[in-house]
Amino acid sequence: MFRRIGTAGLLLFALTACGGGDGPAGASPSGGKAASAKGGPAKAEPVPSPAPTRESEVERVLSKMSVEEKVGQLFMPVLYGTSATTVSGENQARYAARTPAKVIEKYNLGGVILFPQNVRSAGQVVALTNGMQRASKKVPLLIATDQENGQVSRMGTLMTDFPGAAAIGATKDADLSRAVAEATGEELRALGVNLDFAPVADVNVNPRNPVIGPRAFGDDPARVSKMVAAAVKGFADAKVAATAKHFPGHGDTSVDSHTGLPVIKHTRAEWERLDAPPFKAAIDAGVDAVMSAHLVFPKLDPSGDPATLSKPILTGLLREKLGFDGVVSTDALNMAGVRKKYNDGEIAVRAVLAGADLLLMPNDLPRAYRAVRAAVKSGRISQQRLDQSVSRLLTLKQARAGLSEAPVASAQRAADVLRSPEHRKLAARF
Repeated sequence: MFRRIGTAGLLLFALTACGGGDGPAGASPSGGKAASAKGGPAKAEPVPSPAPTRESEVERVLSKMSVEEKVGQLFMPVLYGTSATTVSGENQARYAARTPAKVIEKYNLGGVILFPQNVRSAGQVVALTNGMQRASKKVPLLIATDQENGQVSRMGTLMTDFPGAAAIGATKDADLSRAVAEATGEELRALGVNLDFAPVADVNVNPRNPVIGPRAFGDDPARVSKMVAAAVKGFADAKVAATAKHFPGHGDTSVDSHTGLPVIKHTRAEWERLDAPPFKAAIDAGVDAVMSAHLVFPKLDPSGDPATLSKPILTGLLREKLGFDGVVSTDALNMAGVRKKYNDGEIAVRAVLAGADLLLMPNDLPRAYRAVRAAVKSGRISQQRLDQSVSRLLTLKQARAGLSEAPVASAQRAADVLRSPEHRKLAARF
């Protein structure tokens, strides 16, 4: 923790460090005043103020935020339209605001996730992300998408057609995993996207898995770990935030959590051997975020709640056992797997209490926002707990998007980077 020191305190600190704290400024070792070149007393050199630290900048921004603004930072919904000012009946119906810009302003949103309905052309996406950033007056946005490559590629044909994780894992070449992630990150950043919900860190040990399959790097924990760690480093090379998903592991299920609630029957020892290693590798590689899974894991938490709402899993295992202190994102909160037991407001509150920081795609944003705000004001969610999440989100923004000034994407840069000859040559290696 850093403490701001006044100008007088800085001068005293500088003198003390030089051994001159007992005498007047400018005193020479002999006790007489040092002379300037013109024979007069020397003027004390001005002491420069220290550069602000990351911690102090985050604390400064946090200290100026209201409860409502802090709560808004937790949410990342889907917005409708191909520009920040597109009037959409969908926005009006869901959020009681007509345009993406108005929704961002109304809820003080921390982020937005892009889907194919937001995408028409590279120049259009650049204008959309820049417009969204301008709508966020106080704190830059996290602008995210699911660009895993392969079957989950939200940017469609705008970006280089890289293969999915299974094809990369089959090469056993971690350098290729890193190179593809870096190229993907460079293209996303050129579009104004600063957070990718990739790589998949699940170990696909169930051939009947309907939701992971080729999205995973394979069925061997050691190989998946190596590929995931390399991908995390590749995204970091491109200065785009990476997200390891879906914790504590979605690889051994025959149920799709979009439509049902999977149950993983691994023992704690099996989880440590099969599921945990890629997430540990991602954390060791410096991953920015980890996404939770909407699945029940009775041997890790017997409550019957999905991992997204489980404090023993998100806090006990991910935070305390694996030592992760970055952003914990939920998987989409409109999925059936998380909506079996609780309403949309209670789901958001329980996710925060479990240890989540980023509430992705709530089914009912107004209800979820009001529920979290009410939980903070009643003390059910403490101010300290809220500040923990907002601090993590601000720290991530500072690293990948900036805090004092939002990044601005360039249509020319996008034209140069997207589907570049270098990236197409890399894709042709598969």
